Amino acid sequence: MMETPLPCLLLLAAVCLPSGLGLYTVNAVYGDTIVMPCSQGIPTDLMFGKWKYEPENSSPVFIAFRSETKKRVQYDDIAEYKGRLSLSENYTLSIKNARISDERRFVCMLVTEDNVYEEPTVVKVFKQPSQPEIIHPANFLETEKLKMLGECIARDSYPDGNITWYKNGNILQPVEGAVVMSLQKVVDQSTGLFTTTSSLQFMPTKKDANAQFACSVTYYGPSGQEKIPSEPVVFDVHYPTEKVTIKVLSQRNTLKEGDNITLKCSGNGNPPPQEFLFYTPGESEGIRSSDTYIMTDVRRNATGEYKCSLIDRSMEDSTAIIVHYLDLSLTPSGEVIKQIGEALPVSCNISSSRNATVFWIKDNTRMQTSPSFSSLQYQDAGNYICETTLQEVEGLKKRKTLTLIVEGKPKIRMTKKTGSNKSKTIVCHVEGFPKPAVQWTTTGSGSIINQTEETNYVNGKFSSKIVISPEENVTLTCIAENQLERTVTSMNVSAISIPENDEPNDGNREKVNDQAKLIVGIVVGLLLAALVAGIIYWIYVKKSKPLPRTVSHFLNPPSNSYSPNLCPQSDVNGKSEKAAAQNFQTLVRQEKCYFFSLMYVVVCRIFYCLVIQDSGNCTHRGGVYSQ
Repeated sequence: MMETPLPCLLLLAAVCLPSGLGLYTVNAVYGDTIVMPCSQGIPTDLMFGKWKYEPENSSPVFIAFRSETKKRVQYDDIAEYKGRLSLSENYTLSIKNARISDERRFVCMLVTEDNVYEEPTVVKVFKQPSQPEIIHPANFLETEKLKMLGECIARDSYPDGNITWYKNGNILQPVEGAVVMSLQKVVDQSTGLFTTTSSLQFMPTKKDANAQFACSVTYYGPSGQEKIPSEPVVFDVHYPTEKVTIKVLSQRNTLKEGDNITLKCSGNGNPPPQEFLFYTPGESEGIRSSDTYIMTDVRRNATGEYKCSLIDRSMEDSTAIIVHYLDLSLTPSGEVIKQIGEALPVSCNISSSRNATVFWIKDNTRMQTSPSFSSLQYQDAGNYICETTLQEVEGLKKRKTLTLIVEGKPKIRMTKKTGSNKSKTIVCHVEGFPKPAVQWTTTGSGSIINQTEETNYVNGKFSSKIVISPEENVTLTCIAENQLERTVTSMNVSAISIPENDEPNDGNREKVNDQAKLIVGIVVGLLLAALVAGIIYWIYVKKSKPLPRTVSHFLNPPSNSYSPNLCPQSDVNGKSEKAAAQNFQTLVRQEKCYFFSLMYVVVCRIFYCLVIQDSGNCTHRGGVYSQ
């Protein structure tokens, strides 16, 4: 049997044999490695295997050979596959860096001594496009105008893709005269990749302001249809102004005199108007300005209606402004000097845009009522503040001050008190403003006493005190002097240590008056007791007994006493009986005088000590007796 030559056998297999036992498809990604297994089982008597591809309308082209007997691999010199092929022992063919041109029909051919087997494989290559983007976007869109919005482009895809437009996530459909789309596809001859471009013309409405426009590309990949969206784009939509609005810009809800007023006028068009006419109260001509108009340091006459309009005065808006005010007048005010006992009418009047609250403050203390002076006293002096405020208006507060000075000439009242250690405390109570200067002197020598103590000067009053232990009766003089007058008062102070109490002060006057009622009752009782004692004394005299020493001394004290001799004295001691008889009538008159003098002295001392002095000092106010 003649052996068939190998070239003939191959040609016969390529042209005459049926096209294999099955058809396989391999999906490859552009740039990756294409792997095509020869799925036909390897015959045991295999001589060699070979791969080829079948161009359209052309003869097959062999690209790889492997000998089973010689164990060698050979690649045909095909330019587009040079350095890209790899054939394994099981006859799997790998093609690196997949290209669009690799999308064709490949055949695995296995040759034995008796037969030729072919296994065809179809290769599909896919290329994902780049993310689509909107290029050449419009600077702005205008209502009622059809304008090119932009172009959506998706580059380098295979196979070609389709582009879809979206507005706010919804698919845009073509609308005649409002939404117009056109699609263009271009293939790169060197790579075979497609670039798809879609342009969009769009006529917006006012509602399309801030709308988001986007596009997406739909393409086929190894796993089926896929989609890639673009980044959204927002276009500035221009539309005319339909309404004008005026506002007052302020950090507070209310305005007061001295504030600044800033008016802001705006239109709802896009772009907004840049100039307006502003109208102030009472003015018919508008003031041309930008969208802001400022008035500084406004007064109450700025209250009224304010307007703004477009330059063509086609539309306007208005607002009312109230400038709050608060006036306060105080009569009198400032520093006022008055004399004690004078009347001083005070009035605090206000005028305001709203009801105001008024209150008074004296020396940092809030007063319950308004001040009223019918007869000024020292304690009325001080700093008075009339303050008013509008509660509804922040920072609107006024105040006026009255500094009241109450002047008075010095007045003096002296008191004394005897202590247990024979010392005497003499107090000079002084009133007056400006504060009087006090000086003490003694009678006779006229010497000044410097060892004094003074109390605090409060409400025009204070006291000056000295403590002395006189060896003999003295007269003390208290001198008080201020710019208005000089006042002098003296007091006799005896050397005898009989307990004395201070005269009651003003705070104790009421208590002393209550005690006086009780003392009057006691005095009446003592008078009755004195009457009984006088009768007993009369009987005693009738029996011609000498007077008790105490009574005799009391009625006729020694010559160095301050008490005068009330009754004429008759000394019968050592006289004859005739002389005693001649003086009998005188003796009778003397005894009567003793009786009535006793009554007079007892009543005098009790009344003065208990009612006037309220102490053991029995000095007669008329100067008959003194201690």
